Amino acid sequence: MGREVIKEKLGLGGVAIGNGFKVLSDIEAEKTLKAAWDAGIRYYDTSPWYGLGLSERRFGHFLHNKKKDDYILTTKVGRVLSATKNIPETMWNEPAPFDYKYDYSAKAVRRSIEDSLQRLGIESIDYVFIHDLSPDHNDEYKDGTTWLDHFEVARKGAMPELTKMREEGLIKGWGLGVNTIEPIVKTLEETDADPDIFLSAIQYSLVDHKKSLDELFPSIEKHNVGLIAAAPFNAGLLSGQGRYNYSGDMPEEKVKRLNGIKEIAKKHNVDLSTASLQFSYAPKIVNTVLAGASKPEQVQENAKAFDIKIPSQFWEDLKKEKLIDERAEVPE
Repeated sequence: MGREVIKEKLGLGGVAIGNGFKVLSDIEAEKTLKAAWDAGIRYYDTSPWYGLGLSERRFGHFLHNKKKDDYILTTKVGRVLSATKNIPETMWNEPAPFDYKYDYSAKAVRRSIEDSLQRLGIESIDYVFIHDLSPDHNDEYKDGTTWLDHFEVARKGAMPELTKMREEGLIKGWGLGVNTIEPIVKTLEETDADPDIFLSAIQYSLVDHKKSLDELFPSIEKHNVGLIAAAPFNAGLLSGQGRYNYSGDMPEEKVKRLNGIKEIAKKHNVDLSTASLQFSYAPKIVNTVLAGASKPEQVQENAKAFDIKIPSQFWEDLKKEKLIDERAEVPE
């Protein structure tokens, strides 16, 4: 444990580039990626799942013109894509023409990475995350299996295979990329796997962070592995979009908390997106914050967010009103 992991302050996530919330043209995607590069962002995260291969293709189209040593790239495994004329119904808008199958076996992981390298058109991937091996996907497995069934496949297949690939020098390291905390803790506490870094999405934000403080952070610290805090805006809620965690459902308790935070932000003239990014990066245990974008301006604003000084009274008021946990580390 304790190997080298990602240390970039901010990375660009690939959901929006894969037409996650609306259709982007290739040109719009390219402009957003260029804006990220020009803003100094050097960590890029994508997945075969995002746009059914579309996000990887777009990231690769931009990054293959850059020197590989100048940036960090992560992608994911867990679904194997196959070409089809009957594109399945998914969250993606106008995705690439592929179907997918969940497969966390060693053979599928090896194939998935080879497929990703071909879509990306680059020579290597730095870190690989086992994707969506998580209870929030129980309804999506097509054969009646549960995430625990797939976890057992991954424990015997994907996890040792990724460790082997790290030892072979094909990747620098691996972990899980999930929207819930249980799989990360289970991997660390209940297996003999040897992961390097985890991507935890939607679990450490201004409106949702207690469970990370209670369960995730102690386990990450105990095992001395890296942590990426992804989707600090809860996929749009904290950046002014009418959605919460990749869907249109807006839980009443989260909206109430959000409105309270907004009031205090207004009082101190604090931009909510800026506060969200700084909050997610503040814990010493967090290596990197990963945020998506669909426009150049969004990337530029995200990159500038860390240069803005937020008054300490803002954070004190949030804790006083019990809008954020009193244990939460805040920017200095």
